[in-house]
Amino acid sequence: MRPRAWIYWTDFLLTYAAGAYCYSMVHGGPIYQRHQGYTGSFQQIAFFFASCLLFYRASLFIHEVVHQRNTRQLKWFRITWNLLCGIPFLIPSFVYYTHIDHHRRKHYGTKHDGEYMPLEHQQTWQILFYLSWSLVIPIFAVVRFLLLTPLAWTIPGFRAFVHRHASSMVMDPTYIRPLPNKQTMKIIYIQEFFCFLWSLAIIVVVPILVGQWPTPFLIQAYLLSVCIIFINSVRTIGSHRWSNDGEEMAFMDQMLDSVNYPHHAWITELWGPVGTRFHALHHLFPSLPYHAMPEAHRRLMESLPADSPYRKTEERSLTAGIISLFKRNRQLRAEASTARAST
Repeated sequence: MRPRAWIYWTDFLLTYAAGAYCYSMVHGGPIYQRHQGYTGSFQQIAFFFASCLLFYRASLFIHEVVHQRNTRQLKWFRITWNLLCGIPFLIPSFVYYTHIDHHRRKHYGTKHDGEYMPLEHQQTWQILFYLSWSLVIPIFAVVRFLLLTPLAWTIPGFRAFVHRHASSMVMDPTYIRPLPNKQTMKIIYIQEFFCFLWSLAIIVVVPILVGQWPTPFLIQAYLLSVCIIFINSVRTIGSHRWSNDGEEMAFMDQMLDSVNYPHHAWITELWGPVGTRFHALHHLFPSLPYHAMPEAHRRLMESLPADSPYRKTEERSLTAGIISLFKRNRQLRAEASTARAST
């Protein structure tokens, strides 16, 4: 249960450095140099997708940053992650504080859980529509920190609106975030201030100094963001069964509604890094450090009896998990159609 700081530092910094290198290879040099444009070469495409996967892994450390928020050994790690990743990627850690509500027994799967939608009961197009949000979220993030932030500072009452409706990394667009306490509000002010400065520099200051828009760089940053968000959205769809329809669930049902992907670690670690492929295990032990999850899962599977409910949380692959979701969705809609016809 004890997080090993050296693993966090080594993993994140090496991942981030490799991602920055691959990103620069697509760019053709350091960020302050002229962009080489897009040649469509195999090398450039390969470096682009490599940078996506590496920065995706670096970004998902936000999950550990939030869960280990009060861990003294990781204080400087949390600050460093925000400086290198959270602020430049416009995902400061405060936007993910609501993730803790996803683990509250009385909140999970209800209107108080912004990371849950009853996908099993929704229309198929709604699932696909959720995936399409990856195209607009990067633009919304810029608007949030470049425009809404100064407005929230200056317009009385607008701060509460921005916090409730535009300050959470969630999947439910109708989610309303509770207002924070004073200590959390201080953190939010600091983080969004630096996100504002970063956005202002990229969108306004740099074009003025250079004399032109850094269009190729902005295109690359946008495509990188879309790719990362899309991968994360697909992972999210496979992380749960999504069987709840809004009612409060028992803890056992919450665990069974979550999914583990322990097999084929060499590929599942690409789309489910930093422990996210062990989502059911994470709901069982939310404070378990990501680096301990593979061993913890192995021990549980060795020690638990054959009829243990925990064994039902395993899925062969992400593809199998998503196909299972669509099958259940189709079956429920067919049953509902039959029930309507019979009445």
